[in-house]
Amino acid sequence: MEYNIQNQEQPVDNRIDKNEDEIDLVEIVQKLWRNRKFIIKVTIVFAVLGFFVAISTPNVYTASCTMVPQTGQKSAGGSLGGLAAIAGINLGSLSSGEVLSPTVYPKIMTNINFQKELIYSKFHFQGVEKPITLYDYYTNTKYQKFSLIGTIKKYTIGLPGVIITAIRGKETGKIKSGASIIQTLTVKEKEVIKITGENLSLSINTKDGFVSLLANMPEPLAAAELAQKGQELLQKYITEFKVEKVASNLAFVERSFDEAQRNFEQKQTELARFRDANKSFSSAMARTQEEKLSSEYNLLLGIYTELAKQKEQAKISVTETTPILTIIEPVVVPTEKSKSKRITTLTVFIFIGIFVGASIVLIIPYIKENLRKIKS
Repeated sequence: MEYNIQNQEQPVDNRIDKNEDEIDLVEIVQKLWRNRKFIIKVTIVFAVLGFFVAISTPNVYTASCTMVPQTGQKSAGGSLGGLAAIAGINLGSLSSGEVLSPTVYPKIMTNINFQKELIYSKFHFQGVEKPITLYDYYTNTKYQKFSLIGTIKKYTIGLPGVIITAIRGKETGKIKSGASIIQTLTVKEKEVIKITGENLSLSINTKDGFVSLLANMPEPLAAAELAQKGQELLQKYITEFKVEKVASNLAFVERSFDEAQRNFEQKQTELARFRDANKSFSSAMARTQEEKLSSEYNLLLGIYTELAKQKEQAKISVTETTPILTIIEPVVVPTEKSKSKRITTLTVFIFIGIFVGASIVLIIPYIKENLRKIKS
């Protein structure tokens, strides 16, 4: 019997809950309508703020280029295998076909030498007669354009950094540690590198095997030049990292070749002088000496010839190992802005204003009620 009573009472409770939910929803709508003037005022305040943000935020243009990493490959060995044995060099190491993984490219772009070379490269900016470096553009006050948002951020959120920079002063660019030199960055260089790192990015498409370099700048020509310079530096540093091994082997072969050439020419001169001095062999000792010099001459000639071949092969290996970023979509000067659309910014601030105004209307009475209950 009790089970049946409970089943009969449960639908009643559900109806009561539903009625309470409906009443709450209607009450919320009515509360918002009664305070519509307040919500409109808050929305207007945010709209005005959004308007100033929209007009003070600089335009952003995006330039890009798409590349496909490639590298030459060559099998080692062949007819020069004997040469490697004579000179004590592994010819296989000269013609490695390993490809530098594109996943390493972003790390290369964070290399301190890459970053410093980039920020000290010169670019064209509107209103500036001669090309200037990114470092000058972001640190020299005469090239700075007034930005309301930037000024507010600098002296609110960024105020501790401004104070620390003023107290710390300038840092040195290099530190000597024994015989080696360790590079450091000044405070301003770090700031410029941070800005440049946000403006220059690399995306990797592992599925299709290509990489895209994107550059964002306030001016279209500067964006295109930044993308172009980033591509050139990426090619340069990838090449340096990839051919370092074969280049060192080439340098070793060239040193061995130069030494073999000197020894061969010295022995050639020595044999010629001996033959000139002993045109008619009058003794067995002279013939024996001539045969000895001829044997040494022939041995050095063979080594010299083989090293000459290996030198050329090492040069070919360097060329074949050099990675190439094939450009499939070159850099083009953008004609349209990619970010900071003023209408979009204004619309976002209007919606934020509506949300904030409605939240204040609904939350403040709830807080007051709870505080009243706590006091009572």
